[in-house]
Amino acid sequence: MAAKVARLFYFCGEICGRNIFQHNENTKTRKHENTKTQKHENTKTQKHENTNQSMMYRFFLPLIAAVTLTTCQHETRLPVSMAMCSGQPAPETRAAVLCHDPITAFADFANDAEFRNAHPAPASITPALSGIAVGFPVAGGPDGKGYLVKAASATSRRCLLLFHEWWGLNDYVKQEADYWSKELNLNVLAVDLYDGKVGATPDEAGQLMKNNDAKRSIAIIEGAAKSMGKKAKFYTMGWCFGGGWSLKASLALKKKAVGCVMYYGMPEKDVETLKKLSPNVLFVHAQKDKWINDEVVAEFEKNMKAAGKNLEVHRYDADHAFANPSGQRYHEPSAVAARAVVKKFLSN
Repeated sequence: MAAKVARLFYFCGEICGRNIFQHNENTKTRKHENTKTQKHENTKTQKHENTNQSMMYRFFLPLIAAVTLTTCQHETRLPVSMAMCSGQPAPETRAAVLCHDPITAFADFANDAEFRNAHPAPASITPALSGIAVGFPVAGGPDGKGYLVKAASATSRRCLLLFHEWWGLNDYVKQEADYWSKELNLNVLAVDLYDGKVGATPDEAGQLMKNNDAKRSIAIIEGAAKSMGKKAKFYTMGWCFGGGWSLKASLALKKKAVGCVMYYGMPEKDVETLKKLSPNVLFVHAQKDKWINDEVVAEFEKNMKAAGKNLEVHRYDADHAFANPSGQRYHEPSAVAARAVVKKFLSN
């Protein structure tokens, strides 16, 4: 289909080029009565313009069409993809990315008023925390930040990297780090992908998510992993925005990754990319979620199967963000049931 449309653009370019050339020839004829010097200058200028215009319509227009058609391979349900590929202006200027990029697709939800309204500011909590704030070197930029809780056993090499929601590394995520470290004797590092920034309102959180630099985030993840030692093996887990980054982290860590947990995060769509994934994946799905919906999860199941990878999906009759007790969509029965499933998965 893409090839046919590209050929159509090519022939349109041919016709446009010929019409412009004929128009210029007629114009040149009408100017025949000019002085000899003027005629000579006009003819030379007109030839230059004819050549440039003809080349533009015959070559550049088809090229632009072909590039556009071959890079936009996404599903139309993703708002950012629609904005980038339909010719409509994007809500704001961002670095160009492939249309099927899952992190950008999820970040574009911040432009959806319904999504923002579904995420009222979380309740303030003041947990008794046992971990410490840490920093670590990051290639190509300033040091990364995180919250570290060490395992009770000093010799443990099992690590869990946690990835925050769109709010940032707040006290709720730190509380989760404490819980999982104590529950499973893990070294837990909650990674800060916002470099110390935390959103207090949906608008602030949305802006932070949209401004997130994927290249910087990958470098932060790699720096965080190095800080845990050469022999460390990693589980990854995240919620919402962090759910997608949990999968990204497991891909980046390659053989060092031994398990990935995604709470209602945007999955990777590219089968060739998924073929590079090492660990099994546990996906926690909120069936009332309007964004990471049944269709998104079903496609992820299909793509993981095509990639020859193991995916375990657990579905709950709850809405997006149901596992966060500081949020208004918290659904305790589903949250407790999901936590038990995750505990079993991380214990293996």
